[in-house]
Amino acid sequence: MKVGLGLYRHMLTRENYDFARQAGCTHVVIHLVDYFGRSLANAGENQPVGGKYEPWGLAGDPRQLWTVEELKRIRREIEDAGLVLAAIENLDPAHWFDVLLDGPERPRHIENVKTIIRRMGEAGIPALGYNFSIAGVCGRVSGPVGRGRAVSVGMDGPADEVPVPKGMIWNMVYNANASPGPLPSISQEELWRRLTRFLEDVLPVAEKSGVRLAAHPDDPPLPAMRRQPRLVYQPGLYRRLLDVSPSRANALELCVGSLAEMTEGDVYETVDRYSREGEIAYVHLRNVAGKVPHYRETFIDEGDVDMLRILAILKRNAFDGVIIPDHTPQMSCAAPWHAGMAHTIGYVLAALAMFEKHPETFRNFSG
Repeated sequence: MKVGLGLYRHMLTRENYDFARQAGCTHVVIHLVDYFGRSLANAGENQPVGGKYEPWGLAGDPRQLWTVEELKRIRREIEDAGLVLAAIENLDPAHWFDVLLDGPERPRHIENVKTIIRRMGEAGIPALGYNFSIAGVCGRVSGPVGRGRAVSVGMDGPADEVPVPKGMIWNMVYNANASPGPLPSISQEELWRRLTRFLEDVLPVAEKSGVRLAAHPDDPPLPAMRRQPRLVYQPGLYRRLLDVSPSRANALELCVGSLAEMTEGDVYETVDRYSREGEIAYVHLRNVAGKVPHYRETFIDEGDVDMLRILAILKRNAFDGVIIPDHTPQMSCAAPWHAGMAHTIGYVLAALAMFEKHPETFRNFSG
């Protein structure tokens, strides 16, 4: 099991790579979508939140895909700092919005995704995290609701009153000049049909390129948000996604926090099942209190999830992938994001060291 850190695009600097190494990480997962540079809603030292119905910002340049040279340069800079680049997280909505919408640009956008996967394989980057969602990560609010009044993120009720407008996908604006009005709602079965076509189109390229596609569950995990359906909002739906196209390249970006927010299932059984079956590309580690549509993100050592038990299950099942802190409340200091991440990383490293040096403790937690 490896411990890593997730970094947003504007954080891809030597200073932050050094911070990751100093905190004890060996790997990083990076975002190349810029949620901050073209947004007034997101603070630069926090996860992107926007508002309950406000977008994160503007999508990128639809004509400019990530190049092999760019990917190799970023990987080289990360390796020069003593780290390993484990994955890229999320596609830019500008590059594949009509895959999600089944629109007229779909053939070109499928080729965009195939090109990105091929370039990742050429650059030696083994995993691409994605979220097949129209509304995306939306409907959340932030405030000083954490321990000690730490600023944290949560949900305070359903988010279905305001539909997704035309020109927006995955909570980002890809066409600021779109005609007014809401995006037409579709059925869940239609969304599953679109996902099936997507996987059938791109998995052969992923297999050939040595890149695993890692599906994130819906966050927040509700059956519908902003009048659009969701795919993986209960634990068993992960199995449906895997069964659509069985392949080692069809894998999971397993998010413990999202699983804990779900209204059905058992988070420990779910982690046990998918780690035992070898379906996990990498893990998001986050604790929460409550379930949708009312929950808040907590520090790693509180909340509803016994994180020692989660880590023990992953160790028992010989999970050898990367664990990254997903989100964390902001700590009251000059570097709120860094302090929160260091707190989580320290907790994880201490737990893993305890399990290694005290096998009897590991057995007690792993069941």
